[in-house]
Amino acid sequence: MSFIVSLNQNFILAVVIPAHNEERWIGACLDAIIGSKGPDHAQVIVVANGCTDRTGDVARGYAAEFAARGWHLDVVELAEGSKIAALNAGDAIARAPVRAYLDADVVVDGDVLGQLAQFLQQDGAAYASGTLEIPDPDSALSRAYARIYRRVPFIRQGVPGCGLFAVNAAGRARWGDWPAIISDDTFARLQFAARNVMRCPGGIAGPWSKVGPRWCGCAGARTSVLMRSGKSFPRWSPMMIR
Repeated sequence: MSFIVSLNQNFILAVVIPAHNEERWIGACLDAIIGSKGPDHAQVIVVANGCTDRTGDVARGYAAEFAARGWHLDVVELAEGSKIAALNAGDAIARAPVRAYLDADVVVDGDVLGQLAQFLQQDGAAYASGTLEIPDPDSALSRAYARIYRRVPFIRQGVPGCGLFAVNAAGRARWGDWPAIISDDTFARLQFAARNVMRCPGGIAGPWSKVGPRWCGCAGARTSVLMRSGKSFPRWSPMMIR
């Protein structure tokens, strides 16, 4: 079943941000979006799902700042804690031909949203993301993991989509509702042939534990990812030994 994209003529880009208990991080995420280059009119949708903190309240506090730059902010709150439900809820109210899907603990640099919007204004179905770089973490174990991770051909040459990816209207029409999946970026990317996947030079910074030694680390290991922003935002996160 394909997905019909509803449009608002004023919006070129919609940024869907699923957020589960991200009170600590959502402010930095939204600050970076407000400060970034991009289309004159865009829609930002924060979907707080299953939150027991003030994620939704913090996000709503940015409405005036987005309005001042000509962007519209929607904040949706779901009782269920589910990223997939959040993606579907965000898509249901998105009104732009280009859809970017951004993790709530990620900080975009000043160029990437504009680059994504520009590249994806094409008729053919297309998928795009930024360029992944991995800085040296603090712990020796995590640094060893990072050295190996950097050598993975797909990380060096591909378009992983970690934390941020985007599709145009023709691309989003390739599937219906988001299914029950673990990796939304992988699912989306696999809907496209390699010739329709683009890596933009702009990027993002995020404190994602998923790029650390998830299965070979130890409790308290610290990891981070950098995508050509000049910054990293490491988060302490428990790792599992397996």
